[in-house]
Amino acid sequence: MSRNDQLKALLADLEPELDKFYNKGNKAAGTRARKALQELKNLSQEIRLEIQDFKNSGKV
Repeated sequence: MSRNDQLKALLADLEPELDKFYNKGNKAAGTRARKALQELKNLSQEIRLEIQDFKNSGKV
């Protein structure tokens, strides 16, 4: 799975949880949203490091 697809999948999972939490007051959805946001943060950091390595290797 490409990094782009991984980001899209995480965002797709996050959106309904945020809706449930903010619009319906579901506290458990807030917990799931926080977990998804943490995964998004970790994936973002991995992508940032890959981009930096790619850039520093002179391939760009």
